[in-house]
Amino acid sequence: MAAIASLQSAMASLSLTSNSFFGQRVSFPLSHSPVKITDKQCQISMKLKRWERKECKPNSLPVLHKMHVKVGDTVKVISGHEKGKIGEITRLFKHNSTVIVKDMNLKTKHMKSREQGEPGQIVKIEAPIHSSNVMLYSKEQNIASRVGHKILDDGSRVRYLIKTGEIIDSAENWKKVVKEKQSEKEEKTN
Repeated sequence: MAAIASLQSAMASLSLTSNSFFGQRVSFPLSHSPVKITDKQCQISMKLKRWERKECKPNSLPVLHKMHVKVGDTVKVISGHEKGKIGEITRLFKHNSTVIVKDMNLKTKHMKSREQGEPGQIVKIEAPIHSSNVMLYSKEQNIASRVGHKILDDGSRVRYLIKTGEIIDSAENWKKVVKEKQSEKEEKTN
């Protein structure tokens, strides 16, 4: 036991240089936690490849970019093979300024079987689109527009569509998005 403790203290003091492959300190867990095996099927989404690296600040935290869209916004795709299609944003990735739009940019993923005797699958998943390739869309007037910011009389700062003047960040819209997310989570758990 004492040998393990001395080995862990020696290894904790080691660190890789800043120009090495990872550039982060090596850390070892003090205790092994039991692995949970669940029968729930996880939702599949695109993630960074092993060779893709997030741009980092000096304190090793990822740089998060500001974006003109939020989850629940209705957008129109303005470039790429999905050009002209309209959808709703379901997820944001701030470290590389990409968004996932519902039922857009579908890619085919070949899944291996998880258990012996279970067949593999071919699944369609939604891949991210860069946020510069989407534009906010007004459902009422059927027009895409850039976004502007203004301060209302009550002091709240809101986003609005420049072409139509329609306010996007109203309290009712935000409550509606939150309720939809909660109902989706409840459906997945049942």
